[in-house]
Amino acid sequence: MTEVLSGLGAELNSIPTTKLRLASGNGPITRTVLKTPLRDADASEIPIIDISGIFSKSTTDRQNVARQVRDAATNNGFFYIQNHGIPSEVTDGAYRACLEFFRQPLEIKNQANSAKSRHFNGYKPRGSQRINPFESTDARESFSWTYDPKFDPEVADPSAIPHEVAQHLRCEDHHWNATSNLPHFQEAIVRYWRECLAVARELVKIFALSLDLPEEFFAAKFRYPDAALALNYYPPISSPRSPDDPDVQVSIGSHTDFQLFTMLWQDAVGGLQVLNRQGQWINAKPIPGTFVVNIADYLQRITNDRYVSTVHRAQNWSGLERISMPFFFGFSPNESCAVLDSCVGEGEEKKYDEITCIDWVKKRVAAMHQTGPAHTGA
Repeated sequence: MTEVLSGLGAELNSIPTTKLRLASGNGPITRTVLKTPLRDADASEIPIIDISGIFSKSTTDRQNVARQVRDAATNNGFFYIQNHGIPSEVTDGAYRACLEFFRQPLEIKNQANSAKSRHFNGYKPRGSQRINPFESTDARESFSWTYDPKFDPEVADPSAIPHEVAQHLRCEDHHWNATSNLPHFQEAIVRYWRECLAVARELVKIFALSLDLPEEFFAAKFRYPDAALALNYYPPISSPRSPDDPDVQVSIGSHTDFQLFTMLWQDAVGGLQVLNRQGQWINAKPIPGTFVVNIADYLQRITNDRYVSTVHRAQNWSGLERISMPFFFGFSPNESCAVLDSCVGEGEEKKYDEITCIDWVKKRVAAMHQTGPAHTGA
């Protein structure tokens, strides 16, 4: 593949391109996309990293994982993790719970509708979200919820959480109460969330090591993390005749994620697509036993663009229903982090001002639920 990309680099000027517009925390941005056939990513673009070393007492083992993470984070910002310690019965149980919920009649699912929520927790029907204001509404259903300390094993007393943190928590129970007709739904989903949370807390240490920082450098910033979960159900859609057709239906539009990183479990159907550094759409195909991890915007900010928050989307052209379960991890909402000194080289400047995580996320979330006509202007 290296030879192919080298050849492609020499021919870039002769390959037709199109412009992709999408939202960001700093307003609309544009990416140039090559009109090349969609293909599967290879290991140089989205590597598979054995992260068993993050649980080792050996500093050498943890540093070995950190080096691989740094390489992936500075390349396309995507990688698979294997030997992560999350049992298959946990992911399988959550997957079955998703299918059981989403296969219900709409009127039953709507009892958990996020329109009844102050914080967008709960069920969102097809067409109720537009993650990219320049593309169609998303052809997906979802069920999402935000960090709730009563489910966090590391929080002994949620009532003792400091006010500066508690005021930003978006806890409520209506979405669980509204799914009580499925006795095992909450149990299966919370168990999955807890397993993801435990791995994410270890991965943050590895990210610190990868940036030549002490492992506990970020510890104080994610005691009560922004740890949200989305359950996505993608019905099949028709493959477009022209992928750059502005009126094409998307399963979920082109976007980058908000906070530090995302861990995604996906079923065997496939549909996740990543825009690589050359401007090609490539498939992040399902690999059994793995999660896909991708860098998000806030981590790109604090690394002064060293680590890459990469544009991605989902297109379910399989003819089958598809489930994905992304877990989003970031610092506590009240926390902030400036550009890290270790990421500013000699003669460089810090590109970004410091901003709290809650203010950063607010810039992005509200626009996702605007489902009017797609924007055509700047």
